[in-house]
Amino acid sequence: MRDARSTIRIDKWLWYARFFKTRGLATKLVVAGHVRVNSDKISKAAHLIGQGDTLTFPQGNRIRVVRLIALGKRRGPAAEAQTLYDDLTPEQKIVPPAVKTEGKGRPTKKDRRDMRLSRDGPLE
Repeated sequence: MRDARSTIRIDKWLWYARFFKTRGLATKLVVAGHVRVNSDKISKAAHLIGQGDTLTFPQGNRIRVVRLIALGKRRGPAAEAQTLYDDLTPEQKIVPPAVKTEGKGRPTKKDRRDMRLSRDGPLE
């Protein structure tokens, strides 16, 4: 008889590993088809994953890539959750916010006053 591989539902594991605040949010992401397991798209929250699988999924404004190290038995503290996976996410550049340039964006109150003065002339 073959030794069966230990597995867990993907939505449950994502919740255990604290990638999502609720299991329902993890389920919505999986059902929407935004999660890949070993580069295969999945769309069922009941998809079983095991040790050594690689998951790719969006979280916030980043794409996370993680390899399962352990399955976990509960949703514990963050330190415990971090032992469940190895983070393979590539470093992403942080783009600084754009500097307001002339003619871009909504004018400030001072800009509006200046435009009114240049159009109507000084008040007499």
